Amino acid sequence: MRIQSIETFATKELCIVRIRTNTGEEGFGQTAPYHADITAKVLHQQITPHVLGEDPRDIDYIVDKVITAEHKFPGSYICRAIGGVDTALWDLRGKLEGKSVCEILGGTIQPIMAYGSSMRRDISPVDEANRLKGLMESKGYKAFKIRIANNFGNNIDYYPGRTEEIIPTVRDAIGENTILLVDANSGYTPEKAIEVGKMLEEYNVGHFEEPCPYPEIEWTSLVTSALNIPIAGGEQDTCLSQWKRMIHMRAVDIVQPDVCYLGGISRTLKVAKLSSEAGLICTPHAANLSMVTVFTLHLLGAIDNAGPYIEFSIEDTPWTNDLFYPALEVRDGMVDIPKGPGWGVEINEDWLKKANYQISKLN
Repeated sequence: MRIQSIETFATKELCIVRIRTNTGEEGFGQTAPYHADITAKVLHQQITPHVLGEDPRDIDYIVDKVITAEHKFPGSYICRAIGGVDTALWDLRGKLEGKSVCEILGGTIQPIMAYGSSMRRDISPVDEANRLKGLMESKGYKAFKIRIANNFGNNIDYYPGRTEEIIPTVRDAIGENTILLVDANSGYTPEKAIEVGKMLEEYNVGHFEEPCPYPEIEWTSLVTSALNIPIAGGEQDTCLSQWKRMIHMRAVDIVQPDVCYLGGISRTLKVAKLSSEAGLICTPHAANLSMVTVFTLHLLGAIDNAGPYIEFSIEDTPWTNDLFYPALEVRDGMVDIPKGPGWGVEINEDWLKKANYQISKLN
């Protein structure tokens, strides 16, 4: 059995990948979102020459082969592109074996607790508190994550005093028994992060995500050492050597690899294993309701150091609507791992027809 063709269906936001074998089997995956049309070009130009003709069951070999062959181009776009291939191959393998990816990885199909993830800073603390309280009542959420600081904000809040206002406002609205997490998106220097972290500890915040610019792992390590609140991070990191350094120095308490940013399930499993051996929790990043959340559900159902919940965006993102079915839904604060072979979902053919199509195949 050999990989006969690799197809992409791309928009600016999303790129779905379909791999077909010379014997007719197929699997669907997805590259990382955002500028996905550029990722599709990278995939066909730099990835497919290393993948076509290979045995689709040798997923680790294929992914490692690509990363090694394209060593002059390390980083985001190569990893985003190979992630589309990797996830399509895992879907194909599941269909070959008649098992879900979660089951292939040794896991069990079961509901997973969701934390409602807010992506907004342009919302008042009162309005944020009210919408989270409403989601508790309508969907049964028992955990939320909100945004503080500003994205790479250099100690500058979205507006002065917002962080200090939103934490007590939201905590009061959702109550003491609901888990509250915060994300600073690389917003602080170590000194400011420690100052804010001590305030977060007073309000029983469950984790403090990406307190410092993510490349500055030494800065993050200083914050981790100074605070009792668990520090989380890693969503942006695509280099396994950087992950080894982060984990060895315990720069964070909770690792957050993103399946699509990092390059797929195979590479994410390596980070999960490294963190497990170090006694660290793995709570992957999954900040939108594209296929990345499906991939992450299967992963969480299988790894032995999985965090207690999955990130589940509460934002309206039209570009993820009707991408696959059945759609993911939170009920009583829980979301099901899709059942069935592979990823357990079907890509919407109508969505594919509207996307820009490209194919690479063996002659």
